[in-house]
Amino acid sequence: MDHAERAERFIAETYPRARIAIVAGSTARGERTPTSDTDLLLIGDPLFDEPTQSSEAATHEFEGEIFEVFAYTPDGFAEWADRGLDNHRPVIVHMLVEGMPIRDDGSLDEFRAHWSRLLAAGPTLTAEESAFRRYVISDLLDDLHDAEDPLEQRVVANLLFERIAELMLLSEGHWVATGKWLPRRLRSLSPERADLLGDPLLAGDIVLFAAQVETELRRAGGRVQAGFVR
Repeated sequence: MDHAERAERFIAETYPRARIAIVAGSTARGERTPTSDTDLLLIGDPLFDEPTQSSEAATHEFEGEIFEVFAYTPDGFAEWADRGLDNHRPVIVHMLVEGMPIRDDGSLDEFRAHWSRLLAAGPTLTAEESAFRRYVISDLLDDLHDAEDPLEQRVVANLLFERIAELMLLSEGHWVATGKWLPRRLRSLSPERADLLGDPLLAGDIVLFAAQVETELRRAGGRVQAGFVR
């Protein structure tokens, strides 16, 4: 099945004024699974029937395929891309830079070059944000050490994995992610450190997992507790 051709038919019917169209995600990478949908980034001006509208995230079904659409005017894209950069999770910028173009009005190369430079620069973790993140992790570590209920342990451990993984990534200038992309980003940073953190969590070894979190916390600057002001 030619997913690009189906995507073009979908765009022609649903967003015909899109000037830039990019297929992203597993479809663009050639890694689709039986449950994969098609992630689609669309940019155009005018793109929407309502002239004041600048963005839309919508899910569509077309020819038996689910399309997850992220549609923007150029100004709308810039607004949401900047938000993603500020939050250290520039999802639509990754889509723009890494996806497979299927429509281009001639402006895509310049547009990509601009956002590629910002993506390549990586996130900046300020001292204040680092301290706050380490404070949260320190508190969760204490909760994990104190937890006796197995369900409480698992919930807190999962939260700790997310928080320490984000800190590990940001401390070394890497963008963060959610869901399945968080361990993938962590492995791209260091397969060894990802395994040292993830293996005891998967094995249910809470003591070893907590010790590895402590190790990564020290690497990032150490515990933050007494005297911290939010």
